[in-house]
Amino acid sequence: MTVPPQVSDRAFARLAEINDGADAPQALRVAVDGGGCSGFQYDIKLEERAADDDLVLERDGQKVLVDPVSLPFLSNAVIDFSEELIGARFVINNPNATSSCGCGTSFSM
Repeated sequence: MTVPPQVSDRAFARLAEINDGADAPQALRVAVDGGGCSGFQYDIKLEERAADDDLVLERDGQKVLVDPVSLPFLSNAVIDFSEELIGARFVINNPNATSSCGCGTSFSM
């Protein structure tokens, strides 16, 4: 059974900041693609609308989208937002990853 990912309060808050004042708010798409230095890589981007088969995680009008192919790779993961001295970014805390690269965007299972 696949447990859907969770989205942290910080991630929803940052998405709300991004969309503040926008004519057409965008959703955050989180996907997993083959590639990267560890076998799989995260693809995180903004999109205008969800596909018919997307999982839509929503809070306070903000949406995070996950396609059905990526969903098993993100089972029980937490989509978060991190702000550090080296930069700010959306991050995935994925309990399914057995290893990851130094930049945190590539992982293996």
